[in-house]
Amino acid sequence: MDDEVEELNSRQVNNLCLQASKMEESEASLSDECLLIHRKRRDKQHSPDCGTDSIKDQLWKSPNTDEDDRMQELSQVVHKVWKNSSWWERYGTDWSIFGLAFCMLPVGFLCLRSQSLFLCAVGIFLLGLVHFVFTIKGSHMSSHRTLCQSRTLGKFWATFFAEVCSCVPLQCGEEGHVKLHHGYTNIIGLGDSSIWKVPYLSCGIYMFVAPLLLPIVTVFVGLKYVTQMPLVPALRSLFCMVFGLWSNFQLLVNVSGLSYSSALGCMFLSRALLAIPFIHVNIFQHIGLPMFSLSNRPRRLQLMTNAVLNLPRNVILDWTFGHSLISCHVEHHLFPHLSDNMCLKVKPLVSKYVCDHNLPYHEDTYMSRLQLFLSNYKELMVLAPPIAHLVEFH
Repeated sequence: MDDEVEELNSRQVNNLCLQASKMEESEASLSDECLLIHRKRRDKQHSPDCGTDSIKDQLWKSPNTDEDDRMQELSQVVHKVWKNSSWWERYGTDWSIFGLAFCMLPVGFLCLRSQSLFLCAVGIFLLGLVHFVFTIKGSHMSSHRTLCQSRTLGKFWATFFAEVCSCVPLQCGEEGHVKLHHGYTNIIGLGDSSIWKVPYLSCGIYMFVAPLLLPIVTVFVGLKYVTQMPLVPALRSLFCMVFGLWSNFQLLVNVSGLSYSSALGCMFLSRALLAIPFIHVNIFQHIGLPMFSLSNRPRRLQLMTNAVLNLPRNVILDWTFGHSLISCHVEHHLFPHLSDNMCLKVKPLVSKYVCDHNLPYHEDTYMSRLQLFLSNYKELMVLAPPIAHLVEFH
């Protein structure tokens, strides 16, 4: 029975990868009016994304071109690696990180019981790490259903990490990130990362001060999304969000022995611990790279290699945000059905294949990108980006 399930799952992954190479986003004839209607109703439409939508939603056809052949060839290479990988490589390594994070929770709460300022700081630091493991790595992987093979368990963990831990309705996260951002990466007006832009803030405030308000802003954004949802899903999401906040508060009061005001303060500090690098990572990896209009976007392989950037490995960010958001972001956008650890495993193959075929493979350091944004903040974060035109497909 296990062999049959494994074979079925292997076939599904292979089909998803092969179909990703055939997807031709063919809305070139859309007028501006149609594009506006699409944006208003995008929650009712399907976006091309390998491994995140059902096969039925991916029946996009395109002529057989060199670009299609390359994506198909790369997909076959990646699928072969996935098929020959163990369960531990596919899922176990990432689950070991979640397991360690769960174990750190009681340690963090108990540290806050101490009268020592140092131990209290350690407690906030540990709870902050756990919070970002759950809300960033957990929410991101579960939204792509890369935590496990079971659909039921996948939906459970997605609800837990996104709604209970992150205070963001699962439906909105999947629509905005999985379908829109991945389906239309760096397409102006759709998946161009403009959600992260706040043009009326100055450079210093945006880069180093405003992110600290993320714990508060996230709650209000989540509540705003809830008001736009149908009644029953809205009530379910609202219950999960309130339950998550209430549970965290009660643990700080009853386990750590803090007063109400101290508990709220610790919640805020722990949830703001890595807020600045979180904002930075989200803007560094797409903004400043080529942007395309809906009518002139290249095919999938060239789009992702031009519009996505990898940052170098970092122990803390790799652990809390995940490889697919840091050092393997290109691989993640090409194959979003792969777990963080599998993205790391196929990275050498993907980078070599891309470079061998004269396609760009963007990599840059964190400090280099930070310097770029500090010196070109107005151009990158305030003004409208220019549309890139790729004349020759190599």
